[in-house]
Formats: sequence, C-alpha cells, structure tokens
Amino acid sequence: MKLRPLLTLTLAAIPLVASAGEREIHRDDFRDGLKQWVVEAEKPGTITARDGVLDIDVPRGLSLWFRPELHGPIKIRYEATMVAAGGANDRVSDLNCFWMATDPRSPGDFFATLRSGKFADYDALKTYYVGLGGNYNKTTRFRRYIGKPGDRPMLPNNDLSSDDVLLKPNVTQTITLIADGRHIAYYRDGKPLFKYDDAQPYTHGHFALRTVWSHIRVRNFRVYALTPDAD
Repeated sequence: MKLRPLLTLTLAAIPLVASAGEREIHRDDFRDGLKQWVVEAEKPGTITARDGVLDIDVPRGLSLWFRPELHGPIKIRYEATMVAAGGANDRVSDLNCFWMATDPRSPGDFFATLRSGKFADYDALKTYYVGLGGNYNKTTRFRRYIGKPGDRPMLPNNDLSSDDVLLKPNVTQTITLIADGRHIAYYRDGKPLFKYDDAQPYTHGHFALRTVWSHIRVRNFRVYALTPDAD
C-alpha cells in the first residue's frame, strides 16, 4: 500500500539511547517487516512495517502484540500519529494499548489462546489498558483488567474527556508506559495522564497496540529495563 502524505506533522523527539537509570532491551525501527509482532484482527486491513514506519490501516478491531514477554520494571516508549488524509479508515480515534498482559486461559504460552480482535475477547486478560481518544475521540480511559469476562474495572477519576487528553489529527505524539512495581503510569509527550498505585501489580506480560477502525503510523518503538536510579 502506498502511504498517503500527512497534511501536517509535528515530531515529538524520542531519544535513541537509554537515559540514566534505563537500559534498552528491545527495539523495532520498522524496517524489517512484522516479524516481532502478532496480528489479531477482526477484519482484514493493511499493516506494514517498512522505511521506519509501522502503518496500521484497519476497518475494525485490531490488537498488534509484541512477541517478547516483558518483565518489569520497564518503560515502553513509541511515537504515534493518527492519520487524517481522506482514507476510508482515517477516523482519528482509539490510539489504545495493553501492557503487562497475561492470559489465564494459556498461562504457559500467551499466544496459544486464539483471540479474534474483537474488544470483548480481551476481557479475560490480566493487564493494564489505556484507550486514548476512544469512542470517536470523546474519552481517554485507564483500566486494570482482572481476568474476568464482562468486567473491565475503571475508577471514576480514570475516565477523562477534556480536549487536552484527546487526539489531534496528523500530530505525532510520544507515548510512554511505566510498569515499575506498584508504580504504573501512562505519559503523553512527557505529561502524565494516568498514575496508579497497584497493591498487586502485574510484573510481567505482553504489550499490544490496540485500535479499531483507524489509521495510525508508529515509529521508534523501544523497551527499557529500569534500574533503581531511574526517574
């Protein structure tokens, strides 16, 4: 698929080397295809990784899982742009993610359980989740899934809707996820949108980019191990 040019683009710089208190353990610069990822798609779409860009252009639900299991304490960081250039899926909604996800249905092999890409399929996970600009870019929410189908707990103060926590078309933003023992956090462009003190933290699991009916471009995916000196 030929990539359409963006109308505007604001780059949020991401360091390519680890900061003090961090050690890079995984990266994908999106030049060698999708070999580090597992696709769970509700309907066929276009997903490519080349020339430094992961391009996700899908008409329904998609979870794109990073293959390696991650063990905390860690930081995950990537740049993402919601494309609005007249395409059929350029809806500017649902820049979502799971992190530290495990599936009680297949505790020895996360990918042994078949999941369809429908959002309800993920209720059974134990994981952290943020839906940034969900519901047609009207809400931004943090949830801690507890592995119970039909139950996605959310505290009232983790349900946001102000303009400053929603998505803007064709603007690149840096997303940072933290899983550091009890300290769970989600940052956008260095600003914390959610901080959560988890008395029973999820300390290992998988990361996924999650979306539904959207067009997203992702760059510079990094995972860092955190040390006691980390900020």
